[in-house]
Amino acid sequence: MKKVLIAEDEASIRDFVVINLRRNGYEVIEASNGEEAMRAFDENASDIDVAILDIMMPIADGLEVCKYIRSKSKRIGIVMLTARTQEMDKVTGLLVGADDYVTKPFSPSELMARIDAIYRRVSLTNEVIENNEEAVNSSVTLNEFTLDLRSHSLMRNGEYIDLTQVEFQLMEYFFSNPNCALSRNDILKFVWGESYFGDEKIVDVNIHRLRNKVEEDSSNPVHLITVWGMGYKWMV
Repeated sequence: MKKVLIAEDEASIRDFVVINLRRNGYEVIEASNGEEAMRAFDENASDIDVAILDIMMPIADGLEVCKYIRSKSKRIGIVMLTARTQEMDKVTGLLVGADDYVTKPFSPSELMARIDAIYRRVSLTNEVIENNEEAVNSSVTLNEFTLDLRSHSLMRNGEYIDLTQVEFQLMEYFFSNPNCALSRNDILKFVWGESYFGDEKIVDVNIHRLRNKVEEDSSNPVHLITVWGMGYKWMV
């Protein structure tokens, strides 16, 4: 059963989201504040596929909950619910581990498209890991980096680098196209899916987060390079 955690303090919005999730085949765990959300996650961590977190919540806000959940799980999908005026919070949410954000007010179709896309990615990741004996060409090595497609992990000179499932897919795309300039739109389609209709800015923020993990000096990258006016490439 597909299981989602929704943490939203406004009951009317939470009820609206829950109804649409259930209509689309998801089992839902509800929380009305950040503390409840973290407790619910701890009680159901192995079962939850996606967490939907409102940024402005009492006791512990969505950013704190996002950081907490991401510290416990790299594979779970996380979506932030934000207001139009919370531009900085959107970026911060992505930097602390969220995969996507949905701006209020939102339509049921927009919300479900985002949730379905993230669930498919999480589900595919879990299937690959569970059936890793079937994987072909299970690892790719470029210079000091080795990307393991079976365990969904990245090593640099034998040292493990902790990646979220979005960061892993970014690395998978770059490692499949070394020294090739990849547009933001192409990256968006590969990682977030063909049906994604969000902001390309999500690519830039995730690249920034990834650089902090793979570059010795993220302000002067030598591997993950910006192609100005277009996108990014992985230099070998």
